[in-house]
Amino acid sequence: MTSTVERDTSATPRKQRWGWVLAVVLLSALALTVSGVFPFRQLIDQRRAVEEGRQQLAALEDENRKLEEDITALGTDAEIERVARDQYGLVRPGETGYVIVSPPGAETADIDEVAPVEEAHRPWWVQMWDWITGSDLRDDG
Repeated sequence: MTSTVERDTSATPRKQRWGWVLAVVLLSALALTVSGVFPFRQLIDQRRAVEEGRQQLAALEDENRKLEEDITALGTDAEIERVARDQYGLVRPGETGYVIVSPPGAETADIDEVAPVEEAHRPWWVQMWDWITGSDLRDDG
């Protein structure tokens, strides 16, 4: 007696179907995650821009307050005399004015002129995390 072994071919397409379903689900999840990163980066960048705008506004308001104080101070004779002496070198009749001139070539170096320091190379995963969280959008200048 010869017995024949029959193969069940219906199981193989079912396994392949589950593989395709799993692949589609994973690709869909990846697509949703990636599509969420860009609006997240834009949101972080916009919040940073709003905060910088608020800081600039506060600085401008402070500068305006100082300028208004200068305007009110210029209404007095003492302030006008101080500006005339400091900025224009004017003296009252009977006073002697002196001017100090530095010799040529005796210029001083500015302390503010410092060469920029290069940042150390950061690992790729830190750069990727900065890209995802929007930390790379910071304008340090």
